[in-house]
Amino acid sequence: MSFLIGKKAPSFKADAVINGGEFVENFSLEQYQGDKEVIFFFYPLDFTFVCPTELLAFQDKLAEFEKRNVQVVGCSIDSKFSHWAWLNTEKNNGGINGVTYPIVADLSKTIAENYGVLAGEYDLDAEGNSEFSGAPVAYRGLFLIDKKGVIRHCVINDLPLGRNVDEAIRMIDALQHFEKHGEVCPANWNEGKDAMTPNAEGVASYLSAH
Repeated sequence: MSFLIGKKAPSFKADAVINGGEFVENFSLEQYQGDKEVIFFFYPLDFTFVCPTELLAFQDKLAEFEKRNVQVVGCSIDSKFSHWAWLNTEKNNGGINGVTYPIVADLSKTIAENYGVLAGEYDLDAEGNSEFSGAPVAYRGLFLIDKKGVIRHCVINDLPLGRNVDEAIRMIDALQHFEKHGEVCPANWNEGKDAMTPNAEGVASYLSAH
């Protein structure tokens, strides 16, 4: 979804479950603008196989995200009630009990569609009726959104392919390193390694645009 890179993250207001079981209405990522970067990730469905491993992996590394002042937010096309039930199911029964970051309910699929990760599309049949073709769930999309609400990194996996949470942390480190030092980060860069100094004109031009 490279067409979103460098642009404002699509806005939404939706139901969500926060703090492991509290319902909230009109949840929005805009509440974090000016204060935190956001890792906003989509997953296909509650109560599935790969998905709990991902949500629990983000929870296991939550302290690393918080140390970097980054908010983690998950999203799927399930209802807030399904999220709540999954959050209250023990891990040994396929649940995600213990997850505390917000999980957004995208029942209408419009959030996934606006972020370009819906694994299918609406079309018209021969009689002009709306129908959905493909899988009515979200691919495993992940978006790094900066403090201005701009998407700086995204990656999308097909439904069977779980993500690498450490890679999300590495990209946060790279973004924060660039913003602090003005140095760009080469391939396989990790915090503590040498970065690169681009020409001053190029950095000034980039920063003025953002």
